[in-house]
Amino acid sequence: MTRRQRIISIAGGAFGLVSVLAFIGLSVFALLATTGLRGAVAFDAYTLAILRFTLWQAGLSTLLSLLFALPVARALARQRHFVGRRWLIRLMALPMGLPVLIGALGLIGIWGRNGMINDLLALLGKQQPVNIYGLSGILLAHVFFNMPLAVRLLLAGLERQPPEYWRIAASLGMTRMSIFRLIEWPALRGLLPGIAGLIFMLCATSFTLVLTLGGGPGATTLEVAIYQALRFDFDPPKAVALASLQLVITALLLAVLTLMPPPEDGAMTDERPIRRMDGEGTTARLCDGVVLALSAGFLLAPLLDILVAGLKSDLVKLVLEPAVGRALATSFAIAIPAALVCLVLSWLFITARATLQSLRHKTMLSRLLFRLIGATSSLVLLVPAIVLATGWFLGLRQFGDTAPFAAPIVVAINAIMALPFTMRVLAPAMAVHRHRTLRLCESLGISGFAKWRLIDWPGLKRPFLMALSFAMALSLGDLGAVALFGSDKLITLPWLLYSRMGSYRTTDADGLALLLGLVCLLLTILGTAGGQSEEKS
Repeated sequence: MTRRQRIISIAGGAFGLVSVLAFIGLSVFALLATTGLRGAVAFDAYTLAILRFTLWQAGLSTLLSLLFALPVARALARQRHFVGRRWLIRLMALPMGLPVLIGALGLIGIWGRNGMINDLLALLGKQQPVNIYGLSGILLAHVFFNMPLAVRLLLAGLERQPPEYWRIAASLGMTRMSIFRLIEWPALRGLLPGIAGLIFMLCATSFTLVLTLGGGPGATTLEVAIYQALRFDFDPPKAVALASLQLVITALLLAVLTLMPPPEDGAMTDERPIRRMDGEGTTARLCDGVVLALSAGFLLAPLLDILVAGLKSDLVKLVLEPAVGRALATSFAIAIPAALVCLVLSWLFITARATLQSLRHKTMLSRLLFRLIGATSSLVLLVPAIVLATGWFLGLRQFGDTAPFAAPIVVAINAIMALPFTMRVLAPAMAVHRHRTLRLCESLGISGFAKWRLIDWPGLKRPFLMALSFAMALSLGDLGAVALFGSDKLITLPWLLYSRMGSYRTTDADGLALLLGLVCLLLTILGTAGGQSEEKS
């Protein structure tokens, strides 16, 4: 790269970094300046009770997710050749891309008072139905979303074990317990702290699930309490106290998380011909088959309930309803710019880091900038969406009505919240592409827009489309920022869905959930279609 190109690349990364830090910093500053530090330290018994519940439900959710994930991951690792294994692993990835509100509605359809589980229990003579609301519902929903994530990460660790281990275990006639103690557990032991920390962080900062399934003051987390303090009570000092406490908790969790090795999801890339003798017996296959069937049923049942319930609603009438059309248009009007802003920021950050890393003479400033850009994706986890929205809501309120600023703020928050995911998709792809094409471009003297059109875009089209579709799906399914800024002038599809659920219009809610799910599924298909056609050609 020429000196001018290096300057432009580093300046672009610095501009993106300053923009993100300024947006987050202004939100935090407005949060503390609105009522002063007095509001941030005035914690009462109610606040401490919410804190205890937040940490308690996150700890229980993490423990249950790992307890259920371990046998499923081990069964998938042992049974490598059954029909449908690849699709079952892909099913484990589906809840991670599913809008949270849709998953919650599907769980209500299966586990709710009038759901399939309670109907079966009633046939067996049980009078007391299962209660989906409260702590039990929150735990169930968190296991539904986080157990598949843990399965994929644990499976990746098991499949990284050398094939020779399994051949030696078979030749020595080791029992399944000995294999677990001597081979599997050493591979899983180093992964569990990182996976547990990641799931705990996700559960502690959960908003939509707790808002939907919380069931009252006894089952409220910090993020939901912040929303209630502003949306219903309009108590800014209380909201500031809760938001400040949330910042402290997420900072501590993030600090602990950085000390743990990040787990890698490689479950779909490892297809080595490994033979596991401990999984070939009839008893082993039967036990593993039961575990895998139960896990598949647990994940598929809510999704099928959404499909069936949505088809029972009057979809045509719902789609033609003006409110639904406006909500869908508003969702796309937010999702498209949010995804594009997120992609631009990701491109600037990744390109700047690569340029800084290639410098022969690194200064203290270049090293600092390199680390700050690398930490940006983790920094956005420090300030959850509801805390960002609270700071901007309180700051903009000083200037009057917040409605004119609502849409741009929601776009910016959604773009920043999607950064960790898009950078994870783009960073490895851009690194490989840069390694393959750098010398070619230098020898041909191609740079600027010509390089992008002829070299970069054909080689990076697939990861860019994947990142774009994923960022749009995240924005389309978001309820955090919209829940605070939502009004008659800003109604997205998830907010309309939540409103219909709250007004007991369950048929409309089922139809809207199916519509939102189909839109997100279509985005995922479109995001991967370009790469697939390119590979075939």
